[in-house]
Amino acid sequence: MPDFKHKEFVKFNLPCPKCGGSDPVSMHEDRSAYCFSCSTTMKDYDKECDAPLSVSKPVDIQPYRNNAMNNAEGEFLALTDRGISLDSAKKYGVKAVKDSKGQIIKHLYPYYVANEIVGYKVREQNKMFTWKGSGQGSGLFGEQLFQSGGKYITIVEGECDAMASYEMLGSKWPVVSIKNGAAAAVKDVKNSIEFLEKFQCVVINFDNDKPGKDAAKKVAMLLTPGKAKIVHLADDFKDANDMIKKGNKHGYVTAWWNAKIYTPSGVVNAKDLKDKYFNREKKDSVPYPWEGLNKKLYGLRQGELMTLTGGTGLGKSSITRELEHWLINNTEDNIGIVALEEHDLRTLDCLMSIEANDRLYVDHIRDSYDQKYLDEIYSKIYDNGRVWIHAHFGANDIDEIFSKIRFMIIGCDCKWVVVDHLHMLVSSSTEGDERRTIDSIMTKLRCIVEETGVGMILVSHLRRVEGNRGHENGVTVGLNHLRGSQSIAQLSDCVIALERNQQSDDAIESQTTHVRVLKSRYTGDVGIATHLLYNQETGRLSEVDAEDYQYDGDEL
Repeated sequence: MPDFKHKEFVKFNLPCPKCGGSDPVSMHEDRSAYCFSCSTTMKDYDKECDAPLSVSKPVDIQPYRNNAMNNAEGEFLALTDRGISLDSAKKYGVKAVKDSKGQIIKHLYPYYVANEIVGYKVREQNKMFTWKGSGQGSGLFGEQLFQSGGKYITIVEGECDAMASYEMLGSKWPVVSIKNGAAAAVKDVKNSIEFLEKFQCVVINFDNDKPGKDAAKKVAMLLTPGKAKIVHLADDFKDANDMIKKGNKHGYVTAWWNAKIYTPSGVVNAKDLKDKYFNREKKDSVPYPWEGLNKKLYGLRQGELMTLTGGTGLGKSSITRELEHWLINNTEDNIGIVALEEHDLRTLDCLMSIEANDRLYVDHIRDSYDQKYLDEIYSKIYDNGRVWIHAHFGANDIDEIFSKIRFMIIGCDCKWVVVDHLHMLVSSSTEGDERRTIDSIMTKLRCIVEETGVGMILVSHLRRVEGNRGHENGVTVGLNHLRGSQSIAQLSDCVIALERNQQSDDAIESQTTHVRVLKSRYTGDVGIATHLLYNQETGRLSEVDAEDYQYDGDEL
């Protein structure tokens, strides 16, 4: 098809002398023409019409030369079937056809190019739509009425909605409609974007259903930021025409004035958050087993990601086991445990050991206990059905692990999940770049926490430090010691580091873990929180009073 621009045409909907079509031809000032039906270009339309037709059907071209679009069937009537007044119908040039009983059976909605009607969209009584002439190249329905711009214009999803909205707004503010429903809304608006941008505010009032709501957001994004507002109708009303039919003019006007400026998802004005601010859901903190941490962090909270880190053999697993046991005994919440470096029986042993205050994970110690006692403590910890364990048997696929974490939270209603540890997740990934892999995993974990509100405890390793002393010698830990990526610190709400000089000649010092808070988004309080002494006989950790303990690490 030639690249004709509709503004170059001066006549429309003329009959075609080539294919016999009744109205597919548009003509230029020089009398050349183009048929949009048979794709025929005519250098001189008049001569082509005087030549013998290529079809047997006779065509009378004279009525179309007199612009028959302005003499379409029907008359101006109040559209009583749609609750629309005669004045509104006349304003938009909408005609109607009655049957022999005086009932309206057809609407004819005019579409314009410049100031000339090029076609009527015809609405039959059965809600079927056809075209008389063509809407090709025309603007939005009603666009020709409001060319001077102004303060407000409203876009709706149908011609009757346009007339209804205009009428309910006191016949004061311009209202136009897209041509072809929500599915084509973006295309229709793009074609009239210059017209719409003449107005200070564009109010979008599409149908009150999912397609309409989705289309409203897409259309809003086409306009200058801050220009678009979206109307939200009450749930029991479909559209503007439905509201005028049901006599709810006041409700429509209220919804129209209450329309809010469209902002992309995730961007909200603070004034709209007042109710959410004062009526937020309050989640109680669960205190840590150790008072020093409570003074720094004010306890554990759901909806937060706490990362525990430290050098190899410094007690990360011991502390996570203490926390798991503490949550079981001090909450009524379900607990999920994803321990990637140990068998599920080892996980059971460790929690049983804390309950028994003895190292039941050592075979000969466990065997020394009466079976009845072991059964009692097992029942106390596990028979309530609140503890869920990731039983992997050595098979670890990153997507499968994330699927199980999500299942624990959603399917098993776990409010707390412990993941031990991050770098086993990294090794389960097929990606080659460790930093990128950690970034991806941390982002996924953060998203799970935000989405579900779970409280998550994540164990992470440290990188090797330069120099003669390593973390096993009690080197003070900083956030830059986290192994692999700074996203570990950035995406965690809290980072707790463990420090201990395993090689100290002092027996107490070699068994004492110093707990340092590296980050606390909630309190902002960082530094040494407490000191935990490991009892080799029981395998338990006990808090050493900070006032009585002299810490000889790098920091002090």
